[in-house]
Amino acid sequence: MAGSRLIRMPRAHELAPLAGLLGVAALSWVYLGFDAARMADEMAAMKTMPMAMNSPWSATSLTVAFLMWTIMMVGMMLPSAAPAIMLYRAMVKKRVGEDGYRSAFWLFTAGYLAVWTGFSALAVLMQAGLQSASLLSPMLVSKSGVFSGVLLVLAGIHQWLPFKDACLTKCRSPMSLFLFHWRPGRAGAFLMGLDHGASCLGCCWALMLLLFTAGVMNLIWVGLITAYVFVEKLLPAGDVIGRIAGVVMAVAGLSLIF
Repeated sequence: MAGSRLIRMPRAHELAPLAGLLGVAALSWVYLGFDAARMADEMAAMKTMPMAMNSPWSATSLTVAFLMWTIMMVGMMLPSAAPAIMLYRAMVKKRVGEDGYRSAFWLFTAGYLAVWTGFSALAVLMQAGLQSASLLSPMLVSKSGVFSGVLLVLAGIHQWLPFKDACLTKCRSPMSLFLFHWRPGRAGAFLMGLDHGASCLGCCWALMLLLFTAGVMNLIWVGLITAYVFVEKLLPAGDVIGRIAGVVMAVAGLSLIF
């Protein structure tokens, strides 16, 4: 698939913006590391000296959780989105020249991340509901094998749906968006970022819900899902790997349920 060949060696003039994107992703992972350590310390302290915890529905808890989810989505999705963002940068530079392409580059990135910020808001509400229903531990790990199994089966089925295939094709081949749905100006850059982000959300939302199975703050699990998304979106055989993984997810989920 020609559109999947997004990985190439960056040219010298692309190193700075690419480093900026990857730097933002790296800072997100640093924050997640500190946040995971903080939560582990709080849980250890509770074992020896029980303390009052904010309700998952309190404004403070929801705000902190929303910040955590938003930063996590930046760290997980920006690396695999970087090639498409850099491709957009090259195309907008040719269209508008030296003046204005830098702001368009970051506005496109902002539009892409805005989609995942919206997903983060929904994920926080889901997290709060699951905690209220006692389906999540304080470390945000599923306490129900059946619930984990349902999420795995859902993700596995999603890997085989035509909707998933259509979204993955757009994610792997953003050139069609850039050639046939180009929007000029700064607002256009943001809207195109939203469009590409929506395709990636349609492709990956079920995978992101798997964070609730082994733990939202389990950074090994978070890293594995991030690596899987990178492989599926950017490697030539990513779509085939995705279908195989879907079967594995579904079988694993059924084994947990039954």
